[in-house]
Amino acid sequence: MRWAELPFDNHFARLGEAFYTRVEPTPLREPQLAVVSPSVLELLGLDADTANDPALVSVCAGAQRWADSDPLAMIYAGHQFGGYNPQLGDGRGLLLGQVRDAHGSSWDLHLKGAGLTPYSRMGDGRAVLRSSIREFLASEYLAALGIPTTRALCVISSNSPVQREQLERGASLLRVAPCHLRFGHFELFYYRQQFDRLKQLADYALEHYFPSAQQQAQPYAALYTEVVQRTANLLAYWQAYGFCHGVMNTDNMALTGQTFDFGPYAFLDDYEPGYICNASDDYGRYAFNRQVDIAAWNLAAFAQALTPLVDGEQLRSLHAQFLPQYQNAFLALMRQRLGLSSALAGDDELTRDWLSLLARSQADFHLSHRRLSSTPQAELMQQAEHFADLTGARQWLSAYQQRLQQQPGDDSQRMAAMQAVNPLYVLRNHLAQQVIRAAENNDFAPLRRLHRVLSQPFSAQPGCDDLSSAPPEDGKRLCISCSS
Repeated sequence: MRWAELPFDNHFARLGEAFYTRVEPTPLREPQLAVVSPSVLELLGLDADTANDPALVSVCAGAQRWADSDPLAMIYAGHQFGGYNPQLGDGRGLLLGQVRDAHGSSWDLHLKGAGLTPYSRMGDGRAVLRSSIREFLASEYLAALGIPTTRALCVISSNSPVQREQLERGASLLRVAPCHLRFGHFELFYYRQQFDRLKQLADYALEHYFPSAQQQAQPYAALYTEVVQRTANLLAYWQAYGFCHGVMNTDNMALTGQTFDFGPYAFLDDYEPGYICNASDDYGRYAFNRQVDIAAWNLAAFAQALTPLVDGEQLRSLHAQFLPQYQNAFLALMRQRLGLSSALAGDDELTRDWLSLLARSQADFHLSHRRLSSTPQAELMQQAEHFADLTGARQWLSAYQQRLQQQPGDDSQRMAAMQAVNPLYVLRNHLAQQVIRAAENNDFAPLRRLHRVLSQPFSAQPGCDDLSSAPPEDGKRLCISCSS
């Protein structure tokens, strides 16, 4: 299918203008394609050679539009760093509409960096190349890992100047997501006491995103139950794979449980539970080891917004399910990462001891898992040399060997299973910075190479050893600004 043939069904626009403002994109100057995702082209049913179509660049730069699209800026609110902001909204992005793939699934197309909207809040409505590349790489890498996330079709660079801390190159990104509803959408109408619109929004969410909940005797409570479950699953993935979001405001929490709105994110290098990736997070509210607590806080804020529709005591009871659901999901993922093919008592303690060992030794989170996945049982004790706490490492490795002997299957099966879930290639901040610097000089080859390798993160690729090694000391613990 060609790009112009995408079948739009703009169901969000049918909610009415209390939920958005229609805005046309502002074109970028002299746009050019920086990078494109073949897997997202396939997801949308687009021909592979669409990436070479100049018209696609024009559409994603805001200079042209799909005939059936209906660009609009969504309005929402949200708690930001714990304080309520009564009106936010799409300040630099436009929801172009919904399209349906060959299987009937609906996908939002959202153009980020599309220019001024009524919700720009003194901003310029633009995105910069730096942040657009970071979102593209993160969303596509998370998808390759199997972690729920929004996707990105492409990044468009331009010669439009954009002022941040310094003058930067303007860019746009076409985000592809199942849904753009945020917790903050519901907060907006709750705090405005517009409960009829709150119900309208909840009914819309049930119809399009939670059809099984719609069939329940208490559909709004069932909706909240599903949101809790999906959020618990998402946080389990983040913690198991060392992903730091950095800005877990309620307006950055997707109703349908995907990783959403990439700003100053990071993947851990050395395992530092208290790592803060956001240079603006002075008090560590969104530190890595606080993400689960913050998710629970955000779910409570969302529950408050649903109190006109669901009894408060029932919501508290449903909210209490979050932590055990998270713990179960996290342990299941860690069993996979540690090659534990069966569930036995003591696995939780073994996992906690492993993470404690990594923290005490400040060992590289990803390489440590990958080494375990590539080491036969008989040679596991040799891995102790990679830990500063040599005695603790030997104790844990001995306990790990004993645990592996209690499960069926040969060692080659264990290692193959572990290598299928423990990535060899990791999106590290210093790698992202390298390709950004090249792209800002119109050299997109390093970006495309990094994207290609990260799209297959579990398998060794020839000539890519530089992308699988530990970062240099000056490449660790990088803090990223919210400014984009």
